Amino acid sequence: MPHSKVPAADATLRILTHLATQQGPVAAARIAQDLDLPRSRTYDLLAALTEHGYVVHLGEERLYGLGPAAHELAGGHLRQVPLARIGRRVVETMVDEVGESGHLAVLRGADVLYVVEERAPRRPSLVTDIDVRLAAHLTASGRAILALLPAAQLRALYGREADFSARTDVPGPTSPRELRELLARVRAEGVAHEHGEVTAELASVAAVVRDHAGYPAASVALTYPAPQEGGDLAARCEAAVRGAAAEITRRLRGVAG
Repeated sequence: MPHSKVPAADATLRILTHLATQQGPVAAARIAQDLDLPRSRTYDLLAALTEHGYVVHLGEERLYGLGPAAHELAGGHLRQVPLARIGRRVVETMVDEVGESGHLAVLRGADVLYVVEERAPRRPSLVTDIDVRLAAHLTASGRAILALLPAAQLRALYGREADFSARTDVPGPTSPRELRELLARVRAEGVAHEHGEVTAELASVAAVVRDHAGYPAASVALTYPAPQEGGDLAARCEAAVRGAAAEITRRLRGVAG
């Protein structure tokens, strides 16, 4: 390991990098052991990172995971390379084939952040523009990703009824239990749906993109008129997002579902 002139900064960056490689939150003692750091220093650095939002502390389980601020840093990279660049061409092809608007989104805390947006000609305007953030539990894009998160990370994001909100008169999940039941259906079906929870009279369907570790890196979605839900268009949109998500996963050398 190269010698650092700033040991505290070096240890801090090593902790963040280590957390980013884990499948879910981990204990401080394990972090200290894996990185060969003194436990007292590890706890001090984790406390500082938690205070600034780079780490989330799951108090009841005594575990630590990446926080919203760390995801914000990653967002700048994802908007440039490689996910957005790889995904944009796939989304464009999908939209051309189906004729409905498509997007690629990533999870940022309890929100989804849209990094690719492709509008189909003569289709309704959408709120899902690039850099727009929406509550993940209300969107098909967010549900597709949330369904594959480790249970501890999901509880950290949506552990209380106060964590839930609404945008329209169509209710989404309003409690951790309702969300878990919804996400169980998403895992069983392989796609996530949303019908009017984001914009009245519009529906969306999304499929997850996985990285090299099988972690949900992003999701691909199509939005279409809600009255068409259940018909031929809905079926075509579902098939299209499945294919697009599989193609982006392949190009990222991710693990297929």
